[in-house]
Amino acid sequence: MKKTVQHDPSCADDFDPASITIDQARLNIEDDISPITGKEKIALRSALNRVLAEGIQSPIKVPAHNNSAMDGYALAGSDLPADEVKSYVVIGTAFAGKPFPSTCQPGQVVRIMTGAVIPEGCDTVVMQEHVQSSDETNIEIGEGHRTGQNVRMAGEDIAQGTTVIEAGRRLTPSDLGILASVGVAEVNVFRRPRVAFFSTGDELKSVGETLNAGDIFDSNRYSLYGMLTRMDVEILDMGVVRDDPQALRDALLMAADMADLIITSGGVSVGEADYIKTILDEIGDIRFWKIGMKPGRPLTFGKINNARFFGLPGNPVSVMVTFYQFVQPALHYLSSGKTKAPITIPAICTTSLRKRPGRFEFQRGIYEQDENGKLTVKKTGQQGSGILSSMSHANCFILLPVELTSVAEGEIVQIQPFEGFI
Repeated sequence: MKKTVQHDPSCADDFDPASITIDQARLNIEDDISPITGKEKIALRSALNRVLAEGIQSPIKVPAHNNSAMDGYALAGSDLPADEVKSYVVIGTAFAGKPFPSTCQPGQVVRIMTGAVIPEGCDTVVMQEHVQSSDETNIEIGEGHRTGQNVRMAGEDIAQGTTVIEAGRRLTPSDLGILASVGVAEVNVFRRPRVAFFSTGDELKSVGETLNAGDIFDSNRYSLYGMLTRMDVEILDMGVVRDDPQALRDALLMAADMADLIITSGGVSVGEADYIKTILDEIGDIRFWKIGMKPGRPLTFGKINNARFFGLPGNPVSVMVTFYQFVQPALHYLSSGKTKAPITIPAICTTSLRKRPGRFEFQRGIYEQDENGKLTVKKTGQQGSGILSSMSHANCFILLPVELTSVAEGEIVQIQPFEGFI
């Protein structure tokens, strides 16, 4: 009789009944996080990418006055010609920032520049290309014009007292421009999330150090630093912490005192030197520690004092996949109170793909438009969780559902462009 060796579920297994789904993990994370409420007032120029804490009402109308949308001639609409050519006397010029000081009477027009205030007695602008002039003081206008044309009305962009931008919005360059246009110099924003992170492992060396036998350079901290920098958070890089229970415990408690969110890479599986989960059981609270996905199954989420904790796997690709799928949405919710799911779009797969059922897979791919304008995608080559070049060469994730086993060339797949994570 053939004997089989029983073993606990591992990262090599296709299915682990103790794992939760990706959607369950996202819901659990969001349910456990309370958005930041601390506020600070900052100069408008420093507010890009910050989350607005209070809605802003406009103290003025934009535009402040009725003004011309064209270079041309201003006159009263009631004085426009009906079905003939009519002559007018030019009595002056209105410039942007220098209004015409007098009233325009019937039979008269005012030369006007784009953005200039509509003179008193006028409500219409005929663009200069539609006017015939015999000299600088006399013009002729024909039929086909209407009252109010080429005039921007006061407040048509922003009415006085209306809310310009709602609370909770992450400010964009155009938002800064709008706020400047209504004279807002400072804004109240929520403070940035504070994120502490470190790598674990006796084999890790920082860039610039000498590698001994068995050592490797710590790439994860550089990837994490880059991803965090794009998110406009306060970053606390705690370096590399050796595989020692007391050193790891001290580092985690120190991080919990300083940060809203803690990220570690490595040390979350079940190896003899993987202490993070055991320590978290002692000083914190684990919400879950395995997700049915590849790469990135051994991800631990929990809490240490008031800080939330993400224990990411040690493999470089797993670190980036789990950051984009879980940490980044968590930070977005922490800073704004709003859910932001990764953008997913369909594409034609130009390479055949294979996977084993039981886990959701994030394969790395390169998408582009073909000559017909359709999106296509191909995988980047080897898909191992330690092959960081598969991320460097890629510009998207190819999403392969749990029960899927293969994708034939020409089939439609769902992808997540990396641009959507910025």
